Amino acid sequence: MIYVLLGFAFGLLIPYIARRFEKFMPATAAYALYRIIKPNKFVKRAKRKNNHKHIKLMKAYMIYSLGWAVVCSALSYLALVSFGSFYIVWNLAFIWILLLLFEIDKRMFLLPDILTIPLLISGFLFAALTSGWIIAGESAVGAFAGYLIPVIASIFLVWKHKEVFGGGDIKLLAAVGAWVGIESLLYIIILSCVIFVLYALANRKRDGAFGPSIVMASIIVAFMIYGM
Repeated sequence: MIYVLLGFAFGLLIPYIARRFEKFMPATAAYALYRIIKPNKFVKRAKRKNNHKHIKLMKAYMIYSLGWAVVCSALSYLALVSFGSFYIVWNLAFIWILLLLFEIDKRMFLLPDILTIPLLISGFLFAALTSGWIIAGESAVGAFAGYLIPVIASIFLVWKHKEVFGGGDIKLLAAVGAWVGIESLLYIIILSCVIFVLYALANRKRDGAFGPSIVMASIIVAFMIYGM
């Protein structure tokens, strides 16, 4: 139950943290982290009380935050049920960072190194220290494949689509590969492309952030393949 409550609390913070990144990135990682911990001064209460637009925005923001809290707590519960409690802290870290990257990329079209690099390193550590999903060698191969495959795809498609994969997408795929290995990574790449195409068709758009599709595919594949 404690992990569900922690997931709910973290979910509430996802829009806030993403908003801080949106406001202060691109910037140095240290400055972005500083601004997340210490935001600017709040608007005075009397001024907020008479600002109907501000009140409406705050209500929408709270509803949106609650939505994220429900999603995060539900996935935390499913992780506890599917993966068991032995490596639950590692599993929740994987899911929560992915959810935060989903929101940041949706807002900014940017996947910051301050999150993707630790996700990559923690994937190596998870494999090396616990052998929870894969062994260390498979983690290294998965990370290498996560970097190499989109680079090769970009080389072949760059003549028509100059930004097939952004640098952040490549780093995210490498990080995910470090967690799940090359076999699961291939499923993630295929599924993320399908999700992105469906999103583009539904919204009648030809481009957009690809990171959210990678996040959704990674979580789905992780539960399907590594869940108990």
